[in-house]
Amino acid sequence: MLVTEEIAEAGLDRLRAAGHEVDVQLGVNGAELITALRGAQALIVRSATNVDAAVLAAVSGLIVVGRAGVGLDNVDVDAATKAGVMVTNAPESNIVSAAEHTIALLLSMARNVPQAHAALTSGRWERTKWEGVELAGKTLGVVGLGRIGKLVAQRALGLSMKVVAFDPYISPERGRQMNVDMLSLDQLVATSDFLTVHLPKNKETVGLINRDLLLKAKPSLRVINVARGGIVVEHDLVEALRDGIIAGAALDVFEREPVTDSPLFALPNVVVTPHLGASTREAQDKAGEVIADMVQLALAGDFVPFAVNVDAAEANETLKPFIPLAERLGALFADVVGAGVGELEIEASGEIGAYDTRILTLAALKGFLGRLTGEVITYVNAPNVAEQRQLVVREQRRDDVAHQDYVNLITLRSGNHNISGTLAGRRREARIVLIDDHLSDIPPARCMLIVRNDDRPGVIGRVGTVLGDAGVNIDNMDVGKTPQAGSAMMVIATATPTPAEVVDQLRQVPGIVEVLTIGG
Repeated sequence: MLVTEEIAEAGLDRLRAAGHEVDVQLGVNGAELITALRGAQALIVRSATNVDAAVLAAVSGLIVVGRAGVGLDNVDVDAATKAGVMVTNAPESNIVSAAEHTIALLLSMARNVPQAHAALTSGRWERTKWEGVELAGKTLGVVGLGRIGKLVAQRALGLSMKVVAFDPYISPERGRQMNVDMLSLDQLVATSDFLTVHLPKNKETVGLINRDLLLKAKPSLRVINVARGGIVVEHDLVEALRDGIIAGAALDVFEREPVTDSPLFALPNVVVTPHLGASTREAQDKAGEVIADMVQLALAGDFVPFAVNVDAAEANETLKPFIPLAERLGALFADVVGAGVGELEIEASGEIGAYDTRILTLAALKGFLGRLTGEVITYVNAPNVAEQRQLVVREQRRDDVAHQDYVNLITLRSGNHNISGTLAGRRREARIVLIDDHLSDIPPARCMLIVRNDDRPGVIGRVGTVLGDAGVNIDNMDVGKTPQAGSAMMVIATATPTPAEVVDQLRQVPGIVEVLTIGG
């Protein structure tokens, strides 16, 4: 794996301890980056490495790009998705640091701390010039009540401020639970004494805080941005400050970075810092360690909680144990239905059906397509591969289970075939419990046989004899019946793959209707 920017040594140590070869080449970009990526399966960056479409198109074998931090301005996520490359970040690594820096700027701006410091160290005692304002009783408007915004709101309440917020994804009821009043953006700006921005940078948020919006503010408003440059229009902000439309601003981020010359820097009512929101030792350590863990999960083909281009919600503790089961069922079902299938239905039912089960659907699709194609299928490229193969995937959820013996079921269906599995017992062991509506109870195994037969005496014995004579050892076996009289099914786990000639011999046994091989 290639590391192009400094991350905490603890993170690098984790990767080396896991047996990965870590190639640190700081500062490479463009053609140098493409050259350095030859043979690399993972790329770890911070904010200075530009992972654009040209880079992604020029490399092969890259599995994951890890951003040791939150923002993804320097990574073309759409291009990565098209290339089947997972992009993951460390969204919670710097939230405390960013929230605390917001409060630091809030207090510094309210009390003119940097200006007074600069005057005093320059030999001027300007006690009356830098009179400030108290925070207690003032209204703080929070634009974006996500991870960082919530922490800022909590801290502001501790300073006896009134907190209002704008966030279309937070209900008024949820806001009240946090002692925050939810308002429209226009109302928020008109009401607030201080306004702090905590939004991701995207096409909806770029330029959001502009002159038209600031004209709705009280002259006493002070604006803080520790999120991303460009959300606040700097030209409009300069004019608003010069014209007395608002009273002050504190910025940690800018439209272009690094920047050392800006009209904002000449204004006496502005506090600035050079993108320090995540610049604490604790945040850097967390980001390096978290991204190391995410990259290792991606390389192992496991679910990556912080992947940004995987179309699934983060799996909760109820769903996580079912992810490997879904993938295993997908691989088994591919052997049951074979190539050329045009439709696949994936259903989660029972307690798990009450949650967002997109990750289970992706896991099942990953296993299914991986077995059919023999290609490397990931949570990122599985939907694209399905679309290319004209495979229609339908996701179903229900909070009840058709078979009342089970609390949870994952079921795959296509045409006349179906397979269901669950987790059983205190150890949550995987079990196949239905195949083509035949009841079963057997753990998934690497090598399996499905034998559909007439329900008559002697068939099981003859199957055992054929396998025994061929030297195929039976590790596990279950016989299931269907409500339809006269039909039965054997599900057999074997220690080794069953040779094709032995399968043909089984198909000749009287009473056997069908023999399918799985795995091997």
